[in-house]
Amino acid sequence: MRGLILSDIHSNLEALTAVLEAAAPFDVVWNLGDVVGYGANPNEVMEIVRSTVLYNIRGNHDRICSGTDPALGFNPVAREAALWTRKVMTTENREWLLGGPFIGPLHLGRGVKPEPENHINKVALAHGSPLGEDEYILSMSDAWEPLQRATVPLTFIGHTHLQGGYLLKNRKQQMQIRPQYANLDQSVCWTLPVTPEVLCLINPGSVGQPRDSDWRAAFAIYDSEAEEIIFHRVPYDVAAAQKQILAAGLPERLAERLSAGR
Repeated sequence: MRGLILSDIHSNLEALTAVLEAAAPFDVVWNLGDVVGYGANPNEVMEIVRSTVLYNIRGNHDRICSGTDPALGFNPVAREAALWTRKVMTTENREWLLGGPFIGPLHLGRGVKPEPENHINKVALAHGSPLGEDEYILSMSDAWEPLQRATVPLTFIGHTHLQGGYLLKNRKQQMQIRPQYANLDQSVCWTLPVTPEVLCLINPGSVGQPRDSDWRAAFAIYDSEAEEIIFHRVPYDVAAAQKQILAAGLPERLAERLSAGR
């Protein structure tokens, strides 16, 4: 099985389109939340996600943009984008955001017979952390408790917009990983083997608003047969995404940050 792992698309249609094209072929798509917010194409992005993604975990921007939660905790730029998204979102898409996505964490193998060929019983999905959808895992100290309490070897998380992961071998040896790429302007990938004795928290990075100083859209592929995770970065039409943000009247900062990957 080749699973495409997406997270934090944030209404960036150009980035999502580039990722889906670059990632093919894949058997299944999982999204870790924050489909909307920040970008200028929430409806177009939601329609693609609704028709493509098998499992979609709710993110904090999904809650606020759909009106479930108030935007008071957001900074002014994020709040303005969230309120704009509420106004332009179609009723159908709002109902999907409110009622369709899963509230994580989601253990994919729950109810699946635990046989070796059922690779899905090794995987869980969450937005921020398996212990709370709004929690940020930014360091090994943040990852320690979720890894110690893990009931499956592999958990995919998003929320931080930082591609990489946290590993715990034999529940003792800690390791933080960040993909190392040869360039900053072309399509690239970096492979992490998955071994039975290692517990993993893996962040595929943000499709629509990376924050690791790499402007390219980020995603990951989980190849259960090869037992590996392949991190990817792909270029996309940043100028077109920026133009749409400005044309929508959204804050300039949201356009500027895309080219800096911050």
